[in-house]
Amino acid sequence: MRPAAAVINHLLEQEPWAQAKLIAHRDKTACIDAGVASLMLTVTGDGFLKSADDNAVPAVTIHLKLSDLPLILANRERAVSYVRIEGDADFANAISQLSQSLRWDAEEDLGKVVGDIAATRIVSGARSIAAAAQTTQRQLAENVAEYFQEEQPMLIRPHVMSEFSSEVVKLRDDLERLSKRIEKLERR
Repeated sequence: MRPAAAVINHLLEQEPWAQAKLIAHRDKTACIDAGVASLMLTVTGDGFLKSADDNAVPAVTIHLKLSDLPLILANRERAVSYVRIEGDADFANAISQLSQSLRWDAEEDLGKVVGDIAATRIVSGARSIAAAAQTTQRQLAENVAEYFQEEQPMLIRPHVMSEFSSEVVKLRDDLERLSKRIEKLERR
């Protein structure tokens, strides 16, 4: 699990405030348990992480399901709702804040390899491509929904369904009244 610690330490190195937050929890171990695998990391005295010793007892254990991992990655602010936490609440809160706030500065890392100007252009180009892909995906979904609502009616607009339901209720009530009248007439 050394690569995981190295990646997290790289993010921590870019954010000194995050290291300061972890220093308060030095020598504490966190366990991230995904059922089939677990990751045990210990906070060092300088605010970085290292792989925990085999006999380390975790101060906090974060249980998560692998099936929830895409949801957690898609919305890190709501990640807490997908996990179960046991142990030191203060340490768990620090981990939660770091997981929501730490961001990879790709431009800085890329700048070390290709230079600052090229890195800025590459990152802005990648962001533009990602934004265009997201816009295209949204427009495609809207067009497919419109096709199935207008051209090949397989989907019903909510207001149409509501109107239809109220018409059915009205028709049922009218039918009940009519049947009662017929009964009255037959009895006479």
